[in-house]
Amino acid sequence: MSLRYIPVSSEEARRLRQGGSDAYGNAPERHISDGDGVPCRHCLGYVDAGEPYLIFAFRPFASLQPYAETGPVFMHAEECPMHDGASLPQILNSRANYLLRGYSEDERIVYGSGDVVDREEVEARAKALLARPDVASVHVRSTKYNCYQCRIVSA
Repeated sequence: MSLRYIPVSSEEARRLRQGGSDAYGNAPERHISDGDGVPCRHCLGYVDAGEPYLIFAFRPFASLQPYAETGPVFMHAEECPMHDGASLPQILNSRANYLLRGYSEDERIVYGSGDVVDREEVEARAKALLARPDVASVHVRSTKYNCYQCRIVSA
């Protein structure tokens, strides 16, 4: 099974960079990166020290329902290339561990699918979850702050 890593879309990135409101109706905040762990949710890489970035509330769900979590994420303030979706994102290649959780087609958490895994286990765990008929996508979150990283689907 091949995996596809889904970042914030270029259309959404452009809208937010132009001052569009976030999931809470606020304009994104602009900051300068210190180069220490500022992961961009569009290119799925990191914002280098001295570069501007945005902080905004993001809800990676189309529907408004109890499982549609919202939280803070970062993104380059200036244009960056959208992640190609095919390769393991740079932001999932740190020494951290990650929370992976399966979601159904109707964007509901699939109970029993949540697991904390080391970086080396992300792809294998995502493949195992996506092999289940009740899991349509897998969300990856940081375990330290519970921040959304990206969504994984079968390619």
